[in-house]
Amino acid sequence: MLSMEDNIFVIILTGEFIIGMLGNVYIGLVNWIDWIKKKKISSVDYILTSLAISRICLLCILILNGIIIVCYPDFHENDKLQAVINIFWTLTNYLSTWFATCLNVFYLLKIANFSHPLFLWLKRRIDRVIHWVLLGCLAISSLISLILATAPNYDFEFQKIINHKRNCTEMSHVSKSQYFSLLTLFNLLAIVPCAVSLISFFFLIVSLRRHIKQMKVSVTGCGDPSTEAHVGAMKTMTSFLFLLFVYYGASLLATFHYLMKESKLAVMLGEIIAILYPSGHSLILIIRNNKLRQASIRVLRFGRTVCMM
Repeated sequence: MLSMEDNIFVIILTGEFIIGMLGNVYIGLVNWIDWIKKKKISSVDYILTSLAISRICLLCILILNGIIIVCYPDFHENDKLQAVINIFWTLTNYLSTWFATCLNVFYLLKIANFSHPLFLWLKRRIDRVIHWVLLGCLAISSLISLILATAPNYDFEFQKIINHKRNCTEMSHVSKSQYFSLLTLFNLLAIVPCAVSLISFFFLIVSLRRHIKQMKVSVTGCGDPSTEAHVGAMKTMTSFLFLLFVYYGASLLATFHYLMKESKLAVMLGEIIAILYPSGHSLILIIRNNKLRQASIRVLRFGRTVCMM
C-alpha cells in the first residue's frame, strides 16, 4: 500500500515523464518526416533528433528508477539491479549532455562572427563532420559506461554498512573515502561538456558585443537578424546550463541519499527535480526552433479543428 507521499511522487513523476516523452518524440517525429520529404537532413536537425532519442532513453531510465524506489524498494536495494541502472543512466546521461553541448557549439559556429583562422576552419567544416562528432560522443559515452560496468559498486557497499549502523557514533568510524565510487567521478566528469557550453556562451556574448558596435545599434534594437540570432541562441544556452546544473545537483542528492536522515524523501525529491532537465529543455528547444514551433502550431490548429467537428 503506497503512502500519500508515494502517490504524490508517482503522480508528479508520471506527469513530467509524459510531458518529456511527448516533447522529445515530437522533435524526432517532425525531423524524421521532414527528412523523408526532402531526402536530406540539416546538421541542426540531425543534432536535435539525436538529442531527442538520447533523452527518450534517459527519461525511461529515470521513470524506471523512480517506480522501483516507490513500488519495489527491495529491488532497489539489489546491487546488481542498481549497477545495471547506473550503467544505462551513465550512457544516456552522457549522450544527452554531449549532444546538447554539440548543439551549443553548432549555434556558436553558425551565428558568431570571428576572423580567427581556427574559427573559420571549424565554421566551414562543421556540416561535413557533425556525423563523426556525434559518433565520437557515442563512443565516449559507451566507453565510460563500459568502465563503470567493470568497476565494483562502492556506493552500494557503503550504503549497506550505513544501514547496519545503529547510531552516529558508529557512523563516525566508517571511512567514506574508500567507498568513493566511479559513478561519482563520472558525475564530476560532466564538468567537461559544461565547460564547453560555458565557453560557447562566452564567445557568443563577445560576438554579440562586436556586432552591436559594428552596427551601432542597441541590444534592444529590432530588425537586425544577426542580433536576434545571437540573443535567441544565448537564451537557449542559458536555459540549458541552468537546467543542467539543477539536474546534476539533484542527481548528486539522489546518489548520496543514504547519508541523509530522510533518505527516501531525498531520493524522491532528487528524481522529481532531475527529470525536469530532459523534459523542460526539450520544450524550450521546440519554442526556440522556428520549424518545430510552426509545426506545433499546425498540430494545435488541426487538433482544435477536429474537436470542433
